[in-house]
Amino acid sequence: MTTINLKAAQVPVREQRLGSITGFAGTAWGLVKEARAGCLRDKARSFSQCLGCSTAQAACTIALIQDAVLISHGPVGCASCLHEYAFTYRVNGPHRNGGLPVREGTPLAAERRIFSTNIQEKDTIYGAAAKLQDTIREVYRRVQPAAIFIITTCASGIIGDDVEAAADEAEEELGIPVSAVFCEGFRSKIWTSGFDAGYHGIARKLIKKADQKQPDLVNIINFWGADIFAQWFARLGLRAQYLTPFATVEQIARSAEAVLSVQICATLGSYLGAALEQEFGVAELRASPPYGIAQTERWFRALGEATGREAAVEKFLREERERWLPEIEALREKLRGKTAYVTAGASHGHSLLGLLRELGMEPQGAAIFHHDPLYDNGDVNADTLQHVVEDYGDFPRFNVCNKQEFELANIFSRLKPDILLARHGGMTLWGAKYGIPSLLIGDEHFGMGYEGLVKYGRRILETIENDEFVKNFAKHTDNPYTDWWLAQEPYHFLEKGSENDVVR
Repeated sequence: MTTINLKAAQVPVREQRLGSITGFAGTAWGLVKEARAGCLRDKARSFSQCLGCSTAQAACTIALIQDAVLISHGPVGCASCLHEYAFTYRVNGPHRNGGLPVREGTPLAAERRIFSTNIQEKDTIYGAAAKLQDTIREVYRRVQPAAIFIITTCASGIIGDDVEAAADEAEEELGIPVSAVFCEGFRSKIWTSGFDAGYHGIARKLIKKADQKQPDLVNIINFWGADIFAQWFARLGLRAQYLTPFATVEQIARSAEAVLSVQICATLGSYLGAALEQEFGVAELRASPPYGIAQTERWFRALGEATGREAAVEKFLREERERWLPEIEALREKLRGKTAYVTAGASHGHSLLGLLRELGMEPQGAAIFHHDPLYDNGDVNADTLQHVVEDYGDFPRFNVCNKQEFELANIFSRLKPDILLARHGGMTLWGAKYGIPSLLIGDEHFGMGYEGLVKYGRRILETIENDEFVKNFAKHTDNPYTDWWLAQEPYHFLEKGSENDVVR
């Protein structure tokens, strides 16, 4: 299976490329069975409240490259949602880059590194291609970046500006990579199509064929998070290189020299992992990320086999078990029987479900933002949901929805879990409105490995035990949804027809 074509300007969205869906209500095992049988299809909603925009996800892959800049080709409002990446970059960049000094005249020192062409009404009539070219030149004059990325928006896509031509002309004029990233919000209902668009632009214009390999170098495809991999890998004789947060253009260009690529989230890294393997000869580790004991041991053993460090991995795992298993058992005693609900992106949400079962807790359900029946490598062994179901059994009330909060509110009016685990801001609000203690941990590395299981367990216990605020909050909050809606089954607007449908 080959889904990578770096000669094309645009990457097909996940609905077309992978058969990904945003509509399902049933059980986790029922979803896996449909996917494996090749009969999974998306279920339409007759009402939709909101969608995530893939433009922000494309920016996530690009905005944290240290010496590159990003131009949003659209109205200035479309760039407003990108501020969190600039903030994260400036706060954590020097720390994550090993104390790299901030140099004046570089994007690392610049107050602004995300720009907008500020398309206005007249530009939608007469076109904004010339405005884009002027913006590229001005950005280069101000910042002198090592690469420029142009992300498209709905406005620039609708008016039909030739962004690819503008990028190619600027690249020839300026002598640096200038990459067009096509990620208009209307292209896909699946927000993670934006990750693919960003990585496509990176792989097309930045990564170079390797003359030789560095046998101890491993690419880590991730968002951002604490640098746990450098510590782990040092014990195994390996070096971690993060892609793309806080890497330089030069580091990304040489990423094909790595011996292996691993992903902290298969949803995020599906496209880049496959591109590095298919186009640049960097093997992709296809085991699910190391959340929970079963998957942690499977992941590290696969890492050891791929890098010829089997003995070092077994020693590492013995040491981790001896250090952390006693506290894991103590946490299980305190958390056993507690209930939880999960709302998160696909692969990370699957990992959280497994983590809860590891701690002796009982997930009452999940709202997962989309589902990929396969990833870009085409390997069933990379299916994170299948691994979790095989390791921990089935999960009820498994809902695939692209942030349809009206469904979540309906579910919480019926279920009263002891805790809500969320991965994205804004979702924990609904737990609090119903008096449910809610936990959001943005660092996706936080729960990895044996130590991560302990840290997550501690935070869950702390959150459950400190529930006074949310209980008081629930007494004084207004619910925006009517009694009519709360009386319906949660998936009232979701197309029916599957034997796996479970609505209550």
